[in-house]
Amino acid sequence: MKKFLTMSTAALAMFASASFADVFLMDGMVPRDGENRTIEAGAFHKDGPWKIGFSIWGFGNTWMIQMAEEARHAASTNKNVGDFIFTNADSNPAKQIADIEDMIAQGVDAIVIAPVSLSAVSPIIDKATAAGIPVVVHSTAVDTDNYTVDIQGDPHHFGRVMGQFLVDELDGKGNIWVLRGQAGVSEDLFRYEGLLMALEGTDITISSEQHGDWAYDKGKQVCESLALSDPNPAGIWSSGAAMTHACMDVFVELGLPIPPISGEGNNGFFKVWKASGAKSMAAVFPLKHRVLLPFAQQWLCWRERKWCTAMSVSPILSCRIRWMTTSAKI
Repeated sequence: MKKFLTMSTAALAMFASASFADVFLMDGMVPRDGENRTIEAGAFHKDGPWKIGFSIWGFGNTWMIQMAEEARHAASTNKNVGDFIFTNADSNPAKQIADIEDMIAQGVDAIVIAPVSLSAVSPIIDKATAAGIPVVVHSTAVDTDNYTVDIQGDPHHFGRVMGQFLVDELDGKGNIWVLRGQAGVSEDLFRYEGLLMALEGTDITISSEQHGDWAYDKGKQVCESLALSDPNPAGIWSSGAAMTHACMDVFVELGLPIPPISGEGNNGFFKVWKASGAKSMAAVFPLKHRVLLPFAQQWLCWRERKWCTAMSVSPILSCRIRWMTTSAKI
């Protein structure tokens, strides 16, 4: 299994440099298998400063907050970005469509988008690319291929390694709760499909399934409800760290042992995991903010780039948590 690392300090320094002679991406980011066209060097060349539009589907979880804030910081420290237009769709497809319409009207030089819906925002992405604006789709997918480049973290892999953890821990049998992300967002569906791949051929049954929106408060409500309606699960598949954290808190508050539960690479979750001593693991969804602006810059600075890229990161297992939390001083 390939192991992918975050962008190095040297690469970040190059990214922040004035010349942009070379822009490095995350180590291990690879072109996706299959047909994968190349964006020709110079296709979108333009001298700076640039006007960059950055649209996200919402602040439903801490991952999105961190991604947005670090992207803002990267833009603020880059003198070639003259105007950084950030918008939050607040989980509303109509709002995201209107946001992108406004960016097109303002004549942005590139658009970076984390789509709120697999299909609803595809027409506005088509419109942006037809207007000659390079579009970076990231984190969540769309059902059009008229974007300029697509950067994803392989949600099927993410869901599958979490599911395989439960298969191994439960010897392939027992009832489990499934805590999904936000309904309608592609990442939720594809992670869930990854879980089903892992469970195929086993005697593990999904006894309860609800959406916790990748959020602590909603996740806690779901787990409190399930503790009454479907007690004593053999294991829990949670699509995100905040929901895992919430479920662990619920079991502790009820004075019950925490069953094997999947988690995610998140600092707050690592702290709770270590303190609880529970059997868990952390699937890793890379923060791609350090990649998004460099992709746009590679076109604007006369660089060739592949159309679709993917990152599949090895999970963090419980046998490694002591090393991580100690050496990293989490």
